[in-house]
Amino acid sequence: MSCLYTSQFLPAAFFFRALPIFLRQQGASLQVIGLMGLLTLPWILKFLWAPLVDRYGSRRWGHYKSWIIGTQILLALTLVACASLDTLNNNEVLLFQGVFLVVTLAATQDIATDALAIGLLDPHERGWGNGIQSAGRAMGGILGGGVLLLTLNQLGWQVSVWLLAGGVLLALLPLLSYREPTRARPLERTAGIARSGRFLSARKSVLDYFKTLLSFVRRPQSLLWLFFILLYATGSSMAATMFRPLLVDLGLSMADIGWMTGIVGSGAAIIGSLLAGVLIEPLGRRRALILFGLLQAIAVAALTLPAIGIRDPLVLYTVSTGEVFARSVASTALFTVMMDKSRPATAGSDYTLQSSVYVLGHHVGVPAFSGFIAAALGYVGVFLIGFVVCLASVWLATKVIFSPDLTPEIEHSQDLERLKVSTKEQ
Repeated sequence: MSCLYTSQFLPAAFFFRALPIFLRQQGASLQVIGLMGLLTLPWILKFLWAPLVDRYGSRRWGHYKSWIIGTQILLALTLVACASLDTLNNNEVLLFQGVFLVVTLAATQDIATDALAIGLLDPHERGWGNGIQSAGRAMGGILGGGVLLLTLNQLGWQVSVWLLAGGVLLALLPLLSYREPTRARPLERTAGIARSGRFLSARKSVLDYFKTLLSFVRRPQSLLWLFFILLYATGSSMAATMFRPLLVDLGLSMADIGWMTGIVGSGAAIIGSLLAGVLIEPLGRRRALILFGLLQAIAVAALTLPAIGIRDPLVLYTVSTGEVFARSVASTALFTVMMDKSRPATAGSDYTLQSSVYVLGHHVGVPAFSGFIAAALGYVGVFLIGFVVCLASVWLATKVIFSPDLTPEIEHSQDLERLKVSTKEQ
């Protein structure tokens, strides 16, 4: 699992962490850098094809395993094509089209990987399981946003993207020996496309296709929960989006930024993810979301220090590392509850819908327009708005109801434990 999440985040870290720094050094505006978040649109829309991933797959190779292998290979081939672009200056349109395709393939791989993880982990294992997941993503951040940023600076575009493609393929090796358990196909009415000797009418097929997604939204408190996910992701992400351009404007070199945000920062994210994975069970889901959310708000507020002109390296490393650490522990707690709210028969669809909302808050919503906010209000304005949004999400965490209808597996496991205790007493 860790290798898959690492390979999934490798290209994302390179294109959305390393590349914006490179473009800023080439004179790109804050507005353009912020709008790059729109290229992550497939991560938001992936819930549209998640039912297909749940419904179709190879029994011979493994249902979700076959999706993962196929998308990883196509992803590597797309990266090789992107590497063939001689320069960035004259091929921006082709480059962004390639990035869009890379994101689409990575999003599809994410659907299958998340569904596979949900099936492998029991509810009480999801805290550390999501810690490993987040640590894998952070490792992708180290390699894609740190090491490859240094490579981009020293060896150029083509070699960097070739290495990126090679890393994506290498991550497949542990999966090849894994034997995925045979899964029962979801019921036709929840799977997306029904069969009764022939395909149903086109209209009914489309309606059935979205029945899984609609059934999740109709559950009690689900809309409030989805809004909470959106808010929880937005504050820190809009701040992080503008922090890297701020470092460029402060005069740091690409190598300095690569070490600070890509290697040291992502290393802190790994520690934070694993620590959160250990703490989530003893703290409880709600308390973890609240405490980690408060830590996230404090870390975002600290980013105002370099924004007002403090350039001391110790301060820069402290606030940068602290923000990434706080975001990683908060995300790990959030991902754990998102897994809890996913039904086993439609795990890919349920989790994907929630993660699509997360990406909307993380990349495409306010963060995509954070460059316009920075241009109008300055970096301090962006960070203060992010701080307020973080506090609002913490307040909402005290109101979100973790009802049995939204966490069916946890309730079911608790019922089983009570039954075991009752049996022993008898």
